[in-house]
Amino acid sequence: MNDSAVILVSGGMDSATAVYEAMDRGYEPLFLHTSYGQRTEAKELESARKLATVVGTEDFLHVETEHLARIGASSLTDEGIALADADVERDEIPTSYVPFRNANLLSMATSYAEANDAAAIFVGAHSEDFSGYPDCRPAFFEAFQRVIDVGTKPDTEIRLEAPFVEWSKTDIAEHGLALGVPYEHTWSCYRETEPACGTCDSCAFRLQAFQRLGVEDPIPYAERPVYVD
Repeated sequence: MNDSAVILVSGGMDSATAVYEAMDRGYEPLFLHTSYGQRTEAKELESARKLATVVGTEDFLHVETEHLARIGASSLTDEGIALADADVERDEIPTSYVPFRNANLLSMATSYAEANDAAAIFVGAHSEDFSGYPDCRPAFFEAFQRVIDVGTKPDTEIRLEAPFVEWSKTDIAEHGLALGVPYEHTWSCYRETEPACGTCDSCAFRLQAFQRLGVEDPIPYAERPVYVD
């Protein structure tokens, strides 16, 4: 076992913060980025590659898979399903939920980690995710840790780390700013590749976090609605 960690790097601010958190804990980051047919996959890949360049790693695995898009049932992968405008108070599961996506991604991350003798897997999910996405809940990650333990070689030890799972987006942004995360190289918008729409759920939670901190979000937006009281 070595001091490396596989990190699911979407290109967004949460996973970028997870990269810096892993590095702050002493891990060498192994980037894993997946393109699965999401609307902004090209921009997300560009952002993830830029982040890898900034942190100085060449350990970047890009996996292209179409099965989640072919399965469908998500507005992230199916242009025929409307992508709803932001509702930061929503409790129900949004149309942007990709059925069981994190289990798919974590399975690939586990394979990558075991093949490279990595000690951990980091994922940037947080509390405002698991309020709407069932595969972002603490119970899901606890259960997946058991899957890793049972489904890998007897001498394999991989810790599944979701360090922000009880945090808000604001907590993550504040922590990331303290760590020096280059948020100008991240992308969160579900709809557009540039500028960000400012009105989808992902943009709303991101803008709200920066607005609560009194810090200007460094990426371009078509609109910057105010999401704080």
